[in-house]
Amino acid sequence: QVQLVESGGGLVQAGGSLRLSCAASGRTFSYYIMGWFRQAPGKEREFVATISWSGGRQDYADSVKGRFTISRDNAKNTVYLQMNSLKPEDTAIYYCAQDPRKYGSRWEVGYWGQGTQVTVSS
Repeated sequence: QVQLVESGGGLVQAGGSLRLSCAASGRTFSYYIMGWFRQAPGKEREFVATISWSGGRQDYADSVKGRFTISRDNAKNTVYLQMNSLKPEDTAIYYCAQDPRKYGSRWEVGYWGQGTQVTVSS
């Protein structure tokens, strides 16, 4: 059974940093693309970043490009999201995703984590 467990969320002031972690178990971690998505109150869940199985390719939403960095450690079965220069509009629940695939404008995800809250105060 696949489990994705996020940690590292919290309350931070605008301009600050947080590092999210997602520990995966249940199937061979290094086989899969991993990603981060987020959902703000009253809004749909949106793409934040993905990373290839080897870590050699990362893709980012325009809204976080240059501020967020996704990385992975296949030996630890963990994916990370380093978030710098945080803004109030980054406030959301952040979800780890295993095997995200995009079909046109729609995403399909193999497995989701339970989410971790990130709140950025102004």
